[in-house]
Amino acid sequence: MTTFADLGLSPELLKAVEEAGYTEPTPIQAEAIPAVLMMKDVLGIAQTGTGKTASFVLPMIDVLASGRRRALMPRSLILAPTRELAAQVAENFEKYGKNHDLTMVLLIGGVQMGEQVKALNDGVDVLIATPGRLMDLFERGKIMLNACELVVIDEADRMLDMGFIPDIEFICEKLPEKRQTLLFSATMPAPIAKLAKKFLDNPKRIEVTRAASTNENITAFKIPVKTREKRETLRWLLRNDLVENAIIFCNRKTTVRELNKSLQRHGFASGEIHGDIDQNQRNAELQRFKNNEINILVASDVAARGLDIKGVSHVFNFDTPWHPDDYVHRIGRTGRAGAKGRAFTFVAPEDAEAIENVEKLTGSEVPVFGKKDVRVELPKAQPKKEGPKQDDSEDEQDEKPKRTRSRRNESRDDDRQNDRAPRREKREDRSGSRSGGPKSGNQSRRRDQDDEPVPAGEWNGPKPDFLGVGFN
Repeated sequence: MTTFADLGLSPELLKAVEEAGYTEPTPIQAEAIPAVLMMKDVLGIAQTGTGKTASFVLPMIDVLASGRRRALMPRSLILAPTRELAAQVAENFEKYGKNHDLTMVLLIGGVQMGEQVKALNDGVDVLIATPGRLMDLFERGKIMLNACELVVIDEADRMLDMGFIPDIEFICEKLPEKRQTLLFSATMPAPIAKLAKKFLDNPKRIEVTRAASTNENITAFKIPVKTREKRETLRWLLRNDLVENAIIFCNRKTTVRELNKSLQRHGFASGEIHGDIDQNQRNAELQRFKNNEINILVASDVAARGLDIKGVSHVFNFDTPWHPDDYVHRIGRTGRAGAKGRAFTFVAPEDAEAIENVEKLTGSEVPVFGKKDVRVELPKAQPKKEGPKQDDSEDEQDEKPKRTRSRRNESRDDDRQNDRAPRREKREDRSGSRSGGPKSGNQSRRRDQDDEPVPAGEWNGPKPDFLGVGFN
């Protein structure tokens, strides 16, 4: 069995790794760390959750242990596509570099520039930056890149998705010709392969798993569901699938906000992060999630990559992702560091093409969630009784539209409409007062039924509609 001590790391670094609770390197760490220490360029292809960040942070600390820092001229540069990923890398440096005298600056948007410029003036060993903020400071003459000995381009395929490749090329052209370059990506599309060929010198290629494959520790399902029934289905799973904590991904920022409000109204301890929230608020919300003050985080794809949060038991794709690569990164938030995780993807009728693209990319069909996969005992089917139809439960009422709409409108903007909870009881109250009669019998009957005792051993929960099809 390979240990970190076999990889050539310094005693100080090995002590920090041991104190962090790690003893055995992951496959990409075992291959990348010796190559970086030997000053080779590296092209790493690894899915999320494989320990990729430590595979370059650890050897960088030892490589930079000797040397002198100068004002405005960082000795090394790590480029990350998002603020969250950059902050995650910074946390790794703080954790593993505590026994070394290295200075680090996190250069990201959403934070006042003054403090960052002051830190650069004092001299920096490690600069961790998003391309936008780095370009901004470079154009203002606040930073010089001609002293960078080591450069890391992390999550290169995400850089491509976000339109950062021209910025990356510009930055690389300003770096010294003699340098060490490390490029990591979960997938290797043609533009990234071209970028690697242009800026890496005879790199060591490390591919620990097939590109875009999913983690074997993750049990993934898809759930065919109508758009208007997504929230009810989600709540059922949150209550019945032994969820410890979960990240729920949505395609739109508006859906994130509205879904979080809906979950809070139904008694769930949830929070939200998306691109319209400033960096300090994002950090605070993430910390609440890490501290278990909330156990559900509703997020846009800003959180899909780079967040290493221990113990995430579930990931829910409330929306099937538009880009199949995002599916791999979303579900990769669970099943990390050898733990088991479960991932559910809601597939509305309009998502047929999107889920096909996901399955084409991963090379396997995502199984449909069925009765055999449920973690609670489902109720037995009961014969239908004749009589007046009962009112919907409170959970179901949140799914009802406020007014009757055409079928075409029902399939559009359901998320926005679903949060406008109907005031059905109030309308019935008004109706009753006009006729001079009491409230409807259906209402009182429903409330009486809520108070009836349930015999011991009998099911006391809802049976989701999506499990009733084909299993009776």
